[in-house]
Amino acid sequence: MWSEFRDFLVKANVLALALAVVVGTALAAVVTSLVNDVIMPPVGLLLGGADFQGMFIDLSGRGYPTLAAAKEAGAPTLNYGTFINTVITFVIVAFVVFLIARSFVRAEAPAPSRVCPRCAEPVADAATRCPHCTSDIAAA
Repeated sequence: MWSEFRDFLVKANVLALALAVVVGTALAAVVTSLVNDVIMPPVGLLLGGADFQGMFIDLSGRGYPTLAAAKEAGAPTLNYGTFINTVITFVIVAFVVFLIARSFVRAEAPAPSRVCPRCAEPVADAATRCPHCTSDIAAA
């Protein structure tokens, strides 16, 4: 397992991966702000003035008026409003990442329908030479 991990670090472009993590973290912060400060206030207003960040279930049964008061007292709570915000943030981040990936990743070529007779590797229909073993192949 360790040799496989070492090979990954050596072969993969680790710097590009690190930069992607940094950019992804920044994107997540922007989307979190978008959800908390732009999207959820109108949604809460449409739902009768609900504040999703403050929605919680007090598991202690003491009836704290706010989530902040319950947290200050150390009471156990189910913060379902925060969870709703997090799910919406995740969906938006996943959609943006999908759009970015779709713009950079080329569409995959259709699966080849023939195989090289010499090395048994897949070969595109239009190829006249095997890309794996370089043997001559008759065009399909």
